[in-house]
Amino acid sequence: MTTLTMHPPTLADDPGVDPALRAQIDAACARVAPAWPLDRLIAVNPHWGWVARPITEAAAELHALSGARFHLPRRWYREALASGRLTPADLRRALEVIGSTRSLDSVLAAIEEEAPTVPTHPLITALRDGLHDTRREVSWHDLAMGSIGRACESWFDVDQATWQPDRTSGLFGLWRALARAERGPRLLLDVARWTEAVDELPTSPLAVIEEALETLGVHEGGRTDYLTAALLSVNGWASLCAFRRWEARLQQQEDATIECLLAMRLSWDLLLYRTARGTDLAGRWHRARAVWRTQAALIPTDQEVDWVLLRALELRYHERLAAALVAVPSAPVWRFGQTAPATTRVQAVFCIDVRSEVLRRALESHDAGIQTLGFAGFFGLPLAYAPVAGPARPQLPGLLAPTVVAGDMGTGLDGARARTAQAAADARAWDALATGAVGAFPMVEATGIAALASLVRADIATTIRPGDAARHGLDDPTVRDARPVLTRRLDGTPLETDDRVRLAADVLRGLGLTEGFARLVAFVGHGATVTNNPQAAGLACGACGGQSGEVNARALAALLNDPVVRDALRTEGIVIPPETAFVGGVHDTVTDGVTLYPEAVVRLTHGCELEAFAEDLLLAGDAVRRERAASLRIPEANRAPLRVALERRAADWSEVRPEWALARNAAFIAAPRSRTRPLRLDGRAFLHEYDWRQDRGFTALTTILTAPVVVAHWINMQYLASTVDPTRYGSGDKTLHNVVGRRIGVYEGAGGDLRIGLAHQSVHDGTDIVHEPLRLAVYVEAPAPAIDTIIAEHPVVRDLVANGWIHLYRIDGEGAAVYVRRTAGWEPVAVRGG
Repeated sequence: MTTLTMHPPTLADDPGVDPALRAQIDAACARVAPAWPLDRLIAVNPHWGWVARPITEAAAELHALSGARFHLPRRWYREALASGRLTPADLRRALEVIGSTRSLDSVLAAIEEEAPTVPTHPLITALRDGLHDTRREVSWHDLAMGSIGRACESWFDVDQATWQPDRTSGLFGLWRALARAERGPRLLLDVARWTEAVDELPTSPLAVIEEALETLGVHEGGRTDYLTAALLSVNGWASLCAFRRWEARLQQQEDATIECLLAMRLSWDLLLYRTARGTDLAGRWHRARAVWRTQAALIPTDQEVDWVLLRALELRYHERLAAALVAVPSAPVWRFGQTAPATTRVQAVFCIDVRSEVLRRALESHDAGIQTLGFAGFFGLPLAYAPVAGPARPQLPGLLAPTVVAGDMGTGLDGARARTAQAAADARAWDALATGAVGAFPMVEATGIAALASLVRADIATTIRPGDAARHGLDDPTVRDARPVLTRRLDGTPLETDDRVRLAADVLRGLGLTEGFARLVAFVGHGATVTNNPQAAGLACGACGGQSGEVNARALAALLNDPVVRDALRTEGIVIPPETAFVGGVHDTVTDGVTLYPEAVVRLTHGCELEAFAEDLLLAGDAVRRERAASLRIPEANRAPLRVALERRAADWSEVRPEWALARNAAFIAAPRSRTRPLRLDGRAFLHEYDWRQDRGFTALTTILTAPVVVAHWINMQYLASTVDPTRYGSGDKTLHNVVGRRIGVYEGAGGDLRIGLAHQSVHDGTDIVHEPLRLAVYVEAPAPAIDTIIAEHPVVRDLVANGWIHLYRIDGEGAAVYVRRTAGWEPVAVRGG
């Protein structure tokens, strides 16, 4: 895999940049959230650039600028009321909490009509489409998107196409060269007229932006809105460019690709404005701009009913969950960090992912001797993974940058590297034939029958081994005892013993596991075995950068099994008994099988424990499969056929819904497991182990609120946006996906804008939505002053809570009550059962 590392200079490097214009461009670009590429696909709040604004204001502004939606159609709520999924009492409760002056009758009446439509911020492409043109069969907007898409895929594709464009003039220069030959405008206007207009464009992106604003008469106060609307009209490519800027800034660098994209988009408005001779385009433009802000001012009032409906749905779930948490007996069952009961055989650490909740519950129900813990799936290791062959890739949340590297260790690796290198060379030769301009078509004809045979073989495959897809090539039978091990810092310098000990101590303290170790401690990451799905990384662990958590789990187990590290940990006040062994594993969330990867010495010393735990995992997996079968429309059967059916589903290249992933996620709970262990949470809650009594200085709580909660919020908002506004923030029908540049992203169809977010099949079952779009409810068992201090000291957390992007609840120390964070402080929750 090749990485494009060019970081073009920012427009700020130009000494002639007008500071006011610089600020306007920066503000518009900052409103676009990053979208990670396919090989590292993670969930992101597509409105991340707006969290400093109250969510109601951001929703109104986004709707005015692009037509973006934050709410389900009102007909869905009508059906929910008719079915009893929502009640008038829920609406009355929402009106009370929001403090609305509306009556219940007025809300019920408003539900009978859809929300009024408001014209979005005018762009020249849309206005030009409104002009009568008998020769035009394709909209100018689509022509612009196609032009921009072709330039972007040429610029960003360094992995797939064997012919590469001239990149010396930058992205904008490449687009400008390609635009001269655009077939559509040359036919609709005339060759000379179009070519002349393109040639007259300035060569500098900044100069184009300035000229467009001046020519179109966009006044100073409206420039940021116009620039934002332009970027949102090509939001897929803008999100990819925002990712490049995000990554560059993690490395203290800069990337101006998004600014070049903005110049490309404004060039189209400028070109169409100048070539619209003999039309009333200028008049339409000025009239549309004159009334737009007045019309946009009506949106908050128009959306008030929709916010009441959403809040009613949220309160129905939040207050019932609060009631369940309060009803749990206050006496703790057991907490990590205390001496483990004599009956505790295994301590298993899972990712906080909502899919882990179901398996953890099944394990604990199966055997009281198994205690589980929830922790972010990268297990606190800030690592990049360098496999047997190929470049290192991040294995941690997108919010963070890696600092250490894990590499494959074990005997037989030299031969594996040679075989991998040869396979890569063969693949490159095959790709050159398959993607070359000369060889592609003859290759298809020559290999068609062989390719058909391989498809048939894949189609009739009946079984796979859960977890194999996540193992990164370490299944080679000639590689004995191969495992990922922390080897060096990211800068290439050695990772000394002191560094490894400090890292191990930080992880164990973050886990709250500093004493009371069981004989076997397992770290279980998660991944997903799927076939023929370019968005497969989105089913893996978001905390591991869209990768399986296997590497992190095994690397941590190896670190803690190291006798030198264990001995040195005594100086940190952490004593790991000599009889305790650590093992890494991976939970395949499609099949609900778990594969353990014990080191050779652990297999020798803990063989009986490993065999017993593997059987526990198998039986728990059977319970989870039975629980999930109905939602996947698989008839319930006895355990073996159901397990085989899910394995076949994972291997089926035509299966569009191998699993529901994080659909229906709604809550994040940071509390001792004893608080949630008696509850059936139906795979809707992220569960993070936390005991405030052991958290000196509340450092662990600070980490939870500033990192895992933010990641969970990103997941939650991606699912919400993909559900309520699939046109702009979903990726459409996955059966129509075409991969761009092998890993850049997907088109829905032949080209245009990149599609971001979740596919239709990830949130909809073909009849109705599966994901209920609620904002994340965060429940924390901790003292109010500690939470308030963290909110005050961390702007991101403060924005999410104060501006309504998440709902924050506090469970009191004895579990007797739940409080909700309002503007005025903490208020007790009127818990509801049922």
